[in-house]
Amino acid sequence: MFQSSTRDIPATCSIPKHVAIIMDGNGRWAQKRHLPRLAGHLKGVDAVRSCVRSCVERGIGYLTLFAFSSENWRRPKEEVSYLMRLFNLALEREVARMQENNIRLRVVGDLSAFDEVLQKKIIKAQALTELNTALTLTIAANYGGRWDILQAVRKILVEHPGINPHEVTEQLLTSYMVMANYPEPDLFIRTGGEQRISNFLLWQLAYTELYFTDTPWPDFGPRQLEEAITSYQQRERRFGRTSAQLLPENTTGELS
Repeated sequence: MFQSSTRDIPATCSIPKHVAIIMDGNGRWAQKRHLPRLAGHLKGVDAVRSCVRSCVERGIGYLTLFAFSSENWRRPKEEVSYLMRLFNLALEREVARMQENNIRLRVVGDLSAFDEVLQKKIIKAQALTELNTALTLTIAANYGGRWDILQAVRKILVEHPGINPHEVTEQLLTSYMVMANYPEPDLFIRTGGEQRISNFLLWQLAYTELYFTDTPWPDFGPRQLEEAITSYQQRERRFGRTSAQLLPENTTGELS
């Protein structure tokens, strides 16, 4: 398990190890061009491809994309149905490309809500790419941060009946989260102009640097990613300490 930013002081570097993105603005991108909202989602797939390639080139090890939230079922049925078909199509077309480029795919969320065909495709794609090491691409689908915490608590109660409340530690709870073996995101990006985290990785974003851009997701390319990373590099990541404590002679590995 990687370090917790609230228990430890994680090592930092100029290039984030883990980038998490809410890919927002697809529908508005399309409407601005007098196209149906669905056209924006289709164009967004190209942006995913570009972002994955850019992350590999920059040595980013983990990329997590919020593709479909647990609240997105509230959208019009036609749009939800199209998103499911697009997810199916992307798995069919992109997994071979991921394998060729040494990219590991993971899908996290309550996958039981998806039809059996899609679930089987997800399982097959994850198994095929399991040993790849260039980048771990995680798609959060039917995912919600509160759901993640709740499912972790439920699993603890099932696997540890009668557990003493004092034994429920941060480390134990984290181990039951769907991204337990990931480093916490260093950089969070939301495209499309909104400035909220929308129930995404609530537990994991405790000390993540937040970056918001007006650029809609279909227009988010290598230059926009570079701008986000540049902003990240200008941040002072203190993890509860003072600026003076960041000087090399004052740096420690643990919080007291």
